[in-house]
Amino acid sequence: MTQPALHVHGRRPIHRNPLRLASVLIGGGCSAALILLPFYAVFRFALRDGWTAYLGYLVEPSTLHSIKLSLTTVAITVPVCTAFGICAAWAIAKFDFPGRKLLISLIELPLSISPIVIGAAYLFVFGREGLLGPWLLTYDLRLVFNATAIVLVTIMVTLPYIFREVLPLMQIQGNDEEQVAITLGAGPLTTFWRVTLPNIKWALLYGITLCLARGLGEYGSVAVVSGAIRNRTNTMPLQIDLLFNDFVQTGAFAVASILTSVAVVTLLVKIGVEAASRRQQKTAAHFTGVPSPRDRDLLLPGEGI
Repeated sequence: MTQPALHVHGRRPIHRNPLRLASVLIGGGCSAALILLPFYAVFRFALRDGWTAYLGYLVEPSTLHSIKLSLTTVAITVPVCTAFGICAAWAIAKFDFPGRKLLISLIELPLSISPIVIGAAYLFVFGREGLLGPWLLTYDLRLVFNATAIVLVTIMVTLPYIFREVLPLMQIQGNDEEQVAITLGAGPLTTFWRVTLPNIKWALLYGITLCLARGLGEYGSVAVVSGAIRNRTNTMPLQIDLLFNDFVQTGAFAVASILTSVAVVTLLVKIGVEAASRRQQKTAAHFTGVPSPRDRDLLLPGEGI
């Protein structure tokens, strides 16, 4: 079958459109300034005493503990949010049931409120004077001012990220491929690993990257429930705050350079994921004759597949 030709609207090259060129240059310049200037400032102050001092601040015991605690937190948070995000998105995208919109709103609620509010709500429930505090104390269970509290509030804050990245893609793809796989004799687990997961892999990767970056950089809710105890409950953001309060600015910037590097890696992953996703869409359009969403937008009115 002959593949349909795509007729693209005529567009003037950007260098022949002064207004568009100026808009791109202004937008690109502002974006570069917002990204590169803070990046330069952080590493400039972190390295102003030399590499030896920089590495010395990073291997200081309290800083090493904060790095270890942050990595432990995201090592627990990311798998939990990944499993929840995939399951919740799959249930909402593939099935119709009452309360779907309400469930989506509840999952995305942490994105609509301040993390400090989440931390305060956690204290009102699990604190010594909270709703469940007296009952927990009778069993000697302490869920505040320790690493457990940090992990739990970080999960609450980062829970929507993977879900939000995966859900729209699942809704667009529908469930036709899964139904075909089941018709051909594939079981639920095989269908998930061979059909569902490959279709969402790029969105899932980007969601995991966002979840990891947000978990490492979370400050508001963690500051409320951790108690900011040196060498016990200080994560990297809290350690930066502690060093600033102690007037150890170079050490604070040294720790901040780690989080800055994570932000840069997140940006690079985003660019790579978008490029890989576009290549996958073009490959699918080539073999199926169906244009990718970007090419479909360029079809002339009245033209179709």
